[in-house]
Amino acid sequence: MTLVLILVAVAIAVGLYFVLAKKSAPELEEADETATKKRTAPPLPPRRPGEVPPPPKPGEALKSVPPPAAAGAAKAEPARKRTTKRDVAGIRKGLATARGGFIARLSALFTGKKEIDPEILEQIEEVLLTSDVGVKTTGAIIERLRDALSKNELSDSDAVWNALRAEATRILEGSSQDAGGLHVDKKPTVVLMVGVNGVGKTTTIGKLATKLKADKKNVMLAAGDTFRAAAVQQLEVWGERTGASVVRGKDGADPGAVAFDATTKAAADATCDVLLVDTAGRLHTKAPLMDEIKKVRKSIDKALAGAPHETLLVLDATTGQNALNQAALFKDALDLTGIVLTKLDGTAKGGIVLAIADALQIPVRYVGLGERAEDLREFYADEFVEALFTREEAEPAAIKSPEDIRAEA
Repeated sequence: MTLVLILVAVAIAVGLYFVLAKKSAPELEEADETATKKRTAPPLPPRRPGEVPPPPKPGEALKSVPPPAAAGAAKAEPARKRTTKRDVAGIRKGLATARGGFIARLSALFTGKKEIDPEILEQIEEVLLTSDVGVKTTGAIIERLRDALSKNELSDSDAVWNALRAEATRILEGSSQDAGGLHVDKKPTVVLMVGVNGVGKTTTIGKLATKLKADKKNVMLAAGDTFRAAAVQQLEVWGERTGASVVRGKDGADPGAVAFDATTKAAADATCDVLLVDTAGRLHTKAPLMDEIKKVRKSIDKALAGAPHETLLVLDATTGQNALNQAALFKDALDLTGIVLTKLDGTAKGGIVLAIADALQIPVRYVGLGERAEDLREFYADEFVEALFTREEAEPAAIKSPEDIRAEA
């Protein structure tokens, strides 16, 4: 009997336990949900672009919030700093022939004139056209001068002269944002030199090697002009002068193979900073020859992805408008990164610099102003314009700085 009573009591206790547990389950779930809500912060409202997220409230956990996206897809590269000192006097000396021709003729138009009349624009136009400035560029310059004259902004000869300087600065700076010599920012930096026969490619390579060596750069030369034995020999002479190693092939070897071999060696040489690749002179009007230079470029890219890093077109300033035609056709065939304008000291015209910069928007990187290696000058628009347009009869105080000219333009 006693055992029966004990079993009944246990059964009643178990029954009461399940009844109470079932009754309290919703309350426990509700309490757990409340606690979860308390631990979870409400979603943040969407932020506007650039808005800084509000600081967390006391007791709230800090959340990892990604920073707002910066404007623009990529960070802009800093502007390149000038690596050479200004030498207006030296450039002016190298431009003596152009100053005695082109600039002297312009200056003569203003001699003895206190007032300016519209007829002078026709005379200026004639001088510009006969100085290789070109029809398109000359037309743009004259149109801007005519507009300024109609607004009575050109009251005397000094005002017109400064306006001409401003136009030259505007044209050259517009195309030369990336000017000022080679960009040796990769190791090795591969530079492909192209141009027609007789413009001075091989000599320019030798001068560049000399300048680079002076800047403590290790240089390698590629004798890619395999059709002219003299070019290979000339490059080897420059190699001996500068201490640069020269990669050459057999006479008549495939230029692309030489370029590929040289690029491979430069990439494998941890000490090589710059590889300068010479190429055979080619007529820009001959499609097969232009196709060949494209193959050379592809061979270089196969040897080192992304190369050549620079493709410089060498032009002879004494050829005038023909140089402009060459540049236009080479630009269509290759991705040119700059112009080297040689023999600028040997022309009385000199306006071809403006024509190329304005028509093609290819930066002029170097100008040749003499036979010496140091006469290959890095090109800077303000320095060049100041050297070219300074008049002999002008007093230093009357000559405006490039900054003043740009402010007035």
